[in-house]
Amino acid sequence: MAKKVAVIGAGVSGLVSLKCCVDEGLKPTCFEKTEDIGGLWRFKETVDDGRASIYQSVISNTSKEMSCLSDFPMPEDFPNFLPNSKVLEYFRIFAKKFDLLKYIQFQTTVLSVKKHPDFATSGQWVVVTENNGKKQSAVFDGVMICSGHHVFPNLPLESFPGIQKFKGQYFHSRQYKHPEGFEKKRILVIGIGNSASDIAVELSKKAAQVFISTRHGSWVLSRISEDGYPWDLTFLTRFKAMLKNIVPRIVVKWAMENVVYQWFNHENYGLVPQNKYLLKEPVVNDDLPSRILYGAIKVKSRVKELTETSAIFEDGTVEENIDIIVFATGYTFSFPFLDDLVKVENNMVSLYKFIFPPQLEKSTLACIGLIQPLGPIFPAIELQARWVTRVFKGLCTLPSERTMMEDIIKRNKQRIDWFGESKSQLLQTSYISYSDELAVEIGVKPDILSLLLKDPKLAVKLYFGPCNSYQYRLVGPGQWDGARNAIFTQKQRILKPLKTRAIKTSSTFPVSFLLKILGLLAVVVAFFSQLQ
Repeated sequence: MAKKVAVIGAGVSGLVSLKCCVDEGLKPTCFEKTEDIGGLWRFKETVDDGRASIYQSVISNTSKEMSCLSDFPMPEDFPNFLPNSKVLEYFRIFAKKFDLLKYIQFQTTVLSVKKHPDFATSGQWVVVTENNGKKQSAVFDGVMICSGHHVFPNLPLESFPGIQKFKGQYFHSRQYKHPEGFEKKRILVIGIGNSASDIAVELSKKAAQVFISTRHGSWVLSRISEDGYPWDLTFLTRFKAMLKNIVPRIVVKWAMENVVYQWFNHENYGLVPQNKYLLKEPVVNDDLPSRILYGAIKVKSRVKELTETSAIFEDGTVEENIDIIVFATGYTFSFPFLDDLVKVENNMVSLYKFIFPPQLEKSTLACIGLIQPLGPIFPAIELQARWVTRVFKGLCTLPSERTMMEDIIKRNKQRIDWFGESKSQLLQTSYISYSDELAVEIGVKPDILSLLLKDPKLAVKLYFGPCNSYQYRLVGPGQWDGARNAIFTQKQRILKPLKTRAIKTSSTFPVSFLLKILGLLAVVVAFFSQLQ
């Protein structure tokens, strides 16, 4: 008899988990609090309690070819970076393709998830839900928590002396929807993450003046990289990941500086990170430097104190007549229905590989999507769900509690070493190394050395090209026959939405290459003429 699995939430993590359950022959039931799928990516004008909230202009920071699921490429006519409406459209297509909606109970809130009385032997859970005022209880063999970590805002007002005296308006970025209503205002945005930068840029087009206050600064990347390709296609390769792991940290720092400074000098713009050795998540924003360049945005240091109408900064400067403060100060995460099974202690998330609570007698509960990879999150979520469903089915096993705790402590030390101790970095991890870890557990990591003998063209693509999700469908459980072709045809899906004007095809023999050859010949001729 198929094992019954409760999936909590029908956002991206929940939909992916449903498909993985079905792929493994499990029997899932998804409980979704709202009336529709999409979670974070479904924009609403209202801010609802217990639900993630985004602003109308949100665009993905990772490209479609890096963000798509491993056996389901995005439509080739989709733009390379997707507005939230396009992300939602992709997952609607995904849900329809794999007939996932029939497993979802909408407008159903999970009230509690508790161990069954015989949990030590059965590993079962009792899940209590509520729909239209009616409570129900059901027993499940496994639980996948997919409710996200952008629901509970972090609003550290105690760190801003004088906030109680401030006469203007202040709110968390979660409340922000669009720039209407902010015309001619002087606005202070607290924070320098992606949301802070997006909101500051958008408001600067309507406001009298926008200020961004940052404690530590940040590297800023453009979505556009080498030859106009998306940034993650050139950054996220196995070759570059290997270099990062073997070269001294100072070389990694120099390389990062070299990349970002090719666009603009961060010191001149007041954005340079306080600690350049940390590989914290960069801000991806194409407009921020230009808005700073012509004064629409001014970068300020940490807020020391607030008065009735002004902000006093750490460097002693003061900005008067502040009308609005937007706190883009991130989120905390909580699972009130879980009785503290998942919590943060000593600045550490006690989950094995960000997924499994190590203290359970049976590994039948998992968190999906509780992670911030330096790269696309959807493929990492999919690998998590593929592994979890195989653990639930008994095809993969976890090590002892002691081994898992040792791994958690070691991973946390590495996280602090690479990304710092900030609470905003609690879930940070490297995209490629983490994906490979999970792929090894599932048995789907490609063997590049072996491929070098069997399929050298593919091996070169895998190692030097973008590390996208298709790589994890080449071999092993869940192998997809279309994976190799998807890897070799990704360029045409990237270029399709760009080439919207018919132009004459340029010569296949580039002039720049010809000039390099002529230059090399000139050097050779000059060398031999010196010998005569």
